[in-house]
Amino acid sequence: MFKTSTLKFLKGLKKNNNKTWFEKNKSAYLDAKEDAEHFVERLIESLGKVDPDIAPLRAKDCTYRIYRDVRFSSDKTPYKTHMGAFLNKGGKKVPTAGYYFHAEPGRSMTGGGLWMPMPAELSKVRQEIDYNFAEWTKLLGARRFKKYFSEGLDKDEILSRPPKGYDAENPAIGFLKLKSFVVTRLLTDEMMTSRSLLKEVLNSFESMKEYVYFINRSLE
Repeated sequence: MFKTSTLKFLKGLKKNNNKTWFEKNKSAYLDAKEDAEHFVERLIESLGKVDPDIAPLRAKDCTYRIYRDVRFSSDKTPYKTHMGAFLNKGGKKVPTAGYYFHAEPGRSMTGGGLWMPMPAELSKVRQEIDYNFAEWTKLLGARRFKKYFSEGLDKDEILSRPPKGYDAENPAIGFLKLKSFVVTRLLTDEMMTSRSLLKEVLNSFESMKEYVYFINRSLE
């Protein structure tokens, strides 16, 4: 479970995203950071028993800094208003598919996959889906997977035309046009502060293990 004080800090930061407020509430931030890292450590320990690729990771390999890089952004607010962790083979800096946890009041979620891969990696995933479409559809149609990700893959980023080398009549074209391969499941604030949070997140992660393995197999 997350402390209610962690969500309270994130709510306050969203309303007061400036250095003055942040420095005044630095102790609350450090407490929230410790709370999040402790939860991620427990996630790694538990998920690592099911997915050996996750076992060697540490919290610092998976968590993100709260400070935003504003150099090339029109949004100059200095801090992220969420805390996130990406558990994947090799750590967050390695371009492999994995499991994502996101803590943000009113917008918390769990899920994962591979977000906006570079062209070379994207081409490999598309080829794997095309070659093994029956296996791909079976994974997405598995009862446990659909229990947690009933809406399937996110389709916010999708090509208007088939990618080069693929025909519009290809049975897998709906997936081949995707730029990302991501699934998400929303978590309420009540779930975030519940004792069952770890179990809920782990259940969703375990349900997508074969999905993550399929994507990583294509990258290898």
